[in-house]
Amino acid sequence: MPEYLTLDDVNVAGLDVLVRSDLNVPLENGKISDDFRIRSALPTLERLVDAGARVRVCSHLGRPDGPDPGYSLRPIADAMGALTEKEVAFETGGQITVLENTRFDPGETKNDPAMAARLAEGAGLFVQDAFGSVHRAHASTVGVAELVKSVAGPLLVAELDALGRFLVEPKVPYVVVLGGAKVSDKLGVIENLLPKVDVMLIGGGMCFTILKAKGVEVGTSLVEDDQLDSVKRFLDGPDSEKIVLPSDVVIATEFTETAEHKETYVKEIPPGWMGLDVGRETNQLFASVIRTAETVFWNGPMGVFEWEPFRSGTEAVARAMAETKAFTAVGGGDSVAALRALGLESEISHVSTGGGAGLELLEGRELPGVKVLERWV
Repeated sequence: MPEYLTLDDVNVAGLDVLVRSDLNVPLENGKISDDFRIRSALPTLERLVDAGARVRVCSHLGRPDGPDPGYSLRPIADAMGALTEKEVAFETGGQITVLENTRFDPGETKNDPAMAARLAEGAGLFVQDAFGSVHRAHASTVGVAELVKSVAGPLLVAELDALGRFLVEPKVPYVVVLGGAKVSDKLGVIENLLPKVDVMLIGGGMCFTILKAKGVEVGTSLVEDDQLDSVKRFLDGPDSEKIVLPSDVVIATEFTETAEHKETYVKEIPPGWMGLDVGRETNQLFASVIRTAETVFWNGPMGVFEWEPFRSGTEAVARAMAETKAFTAVGGGDSVAALRALGLESEISHVSTGGGAGLELLEGRELPGVKVLERWV
């Protein structure tokens, strides 16, 4: 694991501290629909204020193409102010000052030195606490850290420590549960972790590309045909027997919540039907494997959990994750949203704030926003 300084290594009293947090929260009709990342970011900001620092916090929100009022961080500052007793201001003047969306400046994603210098101006310390963004070499993640003494924030340290347990001597049985729509999003994780795990449970839309690669007829289920050759490589590899795919699925006539649906074995999916969840037999199998594990990582729903007819697979995994005595971690927005909807968030050892960054870490890839911190050790 990389070496870096943390807040425990510095005295922040009297300093202007710039913090990179991950405040990229989901919005629905201009309203925050899930404040998980705001609540996760706050303890670090409050700790800095309590230690005598003046705090500025920066983050991106969405993917705006230049300034866009619909992606302003003003509502995030308002929400943060309602969650803390500290004085929170937008752009200027508070104990915690929330800056405007970093992606309003085109220099952010280009890691433009001029933008990094503007962010860094006056700062005596930079705290990188945005695990969800450290896989991107942007001005607010890498550029600033090249200019100002930088440390890893408590949230970032907790993420790296927790997810690092899945790479270095995890307790066995070691189980990874993968879902979500696309196998292309998880190929790197599969290839890096498959040799390390005891069992890899795969559901979600991504399982149909793997099933097709095995010669199973999957009807109109989602399939990434351009990934079939990549999938066949690990299916033909020495660890392929560790992969457990659904034996039964919930299928529907079309991709709608109200479509006609039924359960069937995967080898009996009729033409014109698509798989939208895993079935009851698979639910029982996946849950039993999870409950008997010592280490479990889960990323990605087992089906279209937003729709009640196709929710049972994701719920079965979530409840098994909550019930097992194993060290558990859950990453990815959809998986975390499912946990929260079921009220099970507190039953998980580590709920990650980063989807893509967590996957890249587990792929064994270098995270540039973490790597740059090493220069200050």
